[in-house]
Amino acid sequence: MRRAVGRAPAASYAGQIIQGAFIAFVAGVLCWFVWLSGSALRDAQYFDGWLLASGMLLQVYYHIRRQTSAMSPKAAQSWRQIHIFVGYVIFALFLSHSNLALPDTGFEWALWSGFLLVTASGILGTYLAWSVPAKLGPDDRTAFERIPIQRSELARQVHILAMSAEKAQLDLALPSAPYQDWIADLYKNVLRSYFQGACNSMAHFFGSQRHLKRIIAEIDSLERYVDKTGQNKLNAMKALVLEKDRLDFAHVHLGLTKLWLFVHVPITYGLVILAVLHVLVVYSYSSGVL
Repeated sequence: MRRAVGRAPAASYAGQIIQGAFIAFVAGVLCWFVWLSGSALRDAQYFDGWLLASGMLLQVYYHIRRQTSAMSPKAAQSWRQIHIFVGYVIFALFLSHSNLALPDTGFEWALWSGFLLVTASGILGTYLAWSVPAKLGPDDRTAFERIPIQRSELARQVHILAMSAEKAQLDLALPSAPYQDWIADLYKNVLRSYFQGACNSMAHFFGSQRHLKRIIAEIDSLERYVDKTGQNKLNAMKALVLEKDRLDFAHVHLGLTKLWLFVHVPITYGLVILAVLHVLVVYSYSSGVL
């Protein structure tokens, strides 16, 4: 279970920083080689162009292997890291290849836009690939299709916790103890709407926990005024709130991951086709065919 207001382990952030620094280093070295090639009175665009083509072929190989062969979880993770790494390096080479200039023709605009879309969707995919294990745990087995069922079960449990004591008092025809009324009011005013369905989607996308802190603060503020039985009940309700928040996070990020595949992969293959056409056009002009 994800903790109430916890944050991703420091090791996860450190690993991302190290990986980013390594990507920047490799991209810088390759761009330096491109600059050396241009300084040697050669057309550097042929050099970084073929580096781009090699990187794109590797990306396509990753997509094909992912679809056609069964990989162990460890191998899949390694290949995904390579895919992310190569993708960022490719974008740096693309900036070098285009000389940081806007395109001139419609075809160049299509190629340029394709690179930007693939890179933007790749950055989103990298964020999703990192955020899910960082916040849910690397061994989490939450199934996207079962989240509504699990959410409904949590709503049923919190309703029973909040209202059972009140019903018991009514069955005995005795006045309700004040703290039981307070717990029921907390449920009616704060928790019932929270458990009715998915919520705080934008907060979960950006990693904010302000909504969770606010609900936990409501429970904690009431906890000091109730007896031991009421405190135990509030602690159980707090655990259900945390689990509901974990499911809401999984719903947003796993749902985006499914949607992302229908965006990133088709754009990638479209970009590969445009790149092949670009190579044919360039070599046709250089050989005098066109």
